Amino acid sequence: MNDILPIILPIIVALVVIGALIPVLVRTRRNITNYPTQRDANDPVQGTGGGTLLEDRTGAPARDTEGLEDLGTVEVPDDAAGLETVPVETPLPVAGRLTRLRERLAKSNNVLGKGLLALLSSDKIDENVWDEVEETLLLADLGTEPTMQLVDALRARVKVLGTRSPEEVKALLREELLKLVDPTMDRSLNVQRHADKPAVMMVVGVNGVGKTTTVGKLARVLVAEDKDVLLGAADTFRAAAAEQLATWGQRVGVPTVKSDIDGADPASVAYEAVKAGIDQEVDVVMIDTAGRLQNKVGLMDELGKVKRVIEKLAEVDEVLLVLDATTGQNGLNQARVFAEVVNITGIVLTKLDGTAKGGIVVAIQKTLGVPVKLVGLGEGADDLAPFDADSFVDAILN
Repeated sequence: MNDILPIILPIIVALVVIGALIPVLVRTRRNITNYPTQRDANDPVQGTGGGTLLEDRTGAPARDTEGLEDLGTVEVPDDAAGLETVPVETPLPVAGRLTRLRERLAKSNNVLGKGLLALLSSDKIDENVWDEVEETLLLADLGTEPTMQLVDALRARVKVLGTRSPEEVKALLREELLKLVDPTMDRSLNVQRHADKPAVMMVVGVNGVGKTTTVGKLARVLVAEDKDVLLGAADTFRAAAAEQLATWGQRVGVPTVKSDIDGADPASVAYEAVKAGIDQEVDVVMIDTAGRLQNKVGLMDELGKVKRVIEKLAEVDEVLLVLDATTGQNGLNQARVFAEVVNITGIVLTKLDGTAKGGIVVAIQKTLGVPVKLVGLGEGADDLAPFDADSFVDAILN
């Protein structure tokens, strides 16, 4: 008997261990989601038994397979239930936000308006005055081509009218500036749900321009317009970016899809967010992306990949480029590079107060042929509003 025990005991232990592992393996198999097809040209071809393994909506941990990165725990809420523990905020009406914008713009841009009015109302308008007008416009970040266009138009009209009174000069300036800002551009957001899929919006831009905050503020506005919104935290590189976005989601009562691992695959998180939006029949899915530097080619390629992966499921209806208005002409360089990678459909100008120069609005629109759709003038939740050409020009000249 003693001779048999050393043989029997290992067998019994092995059977016990296998018996304990079977339920775990069964649960894990149930909790994974397989992507049955190749999502992107850079991904490995996946068979029926492989693929990117993600958690189900109960929060099971993801596992890394087929060379793809581990996503960690990707939280995909079924709906906004449970978010009401935080009081849901509602924004000011559009009219109220536009009034605040006009007040702040008037303070930030009055140097441009008053400088031009003073020059053009002088008793004698000679070449020196026109040189100063040109310099004033260039210093306001209007850009070379728009500056020359405006100066030529003003020269011709002042010569014909022979006007000098401040009222007439102001009316003249308003007309010509309004032409440059172009009130005919379509500044509406493409956030209308399709028949069987949500509208998808990507928000892109470099570090520090306020993308995550913009996503949160805009979600707040859309919820107030009775839109069903879902957020996707595809900025997986900045520490606490996902938590910041989730906090905004709680504030406005919408769910957020996110991974719990810094540096997880952004395209996979974006994919899962859009998939959840389709399953839950929401109106709009908003994807927050990493603040990638415009001169990092690899990162820009990755941004293009995020868009391609999303388009495996749904069309990307809106790509908003967030720019810091205080960066001036450097913002133009950023805009050009982003436009080469993704199809930019609109611009959000943040920090358009203080040292910001209003001419950047004209310069960006001229360069890209894309409208400024939203402007932000501060850190407050209501400091984001639709861009209005008339209000903008009036603020500059008042």
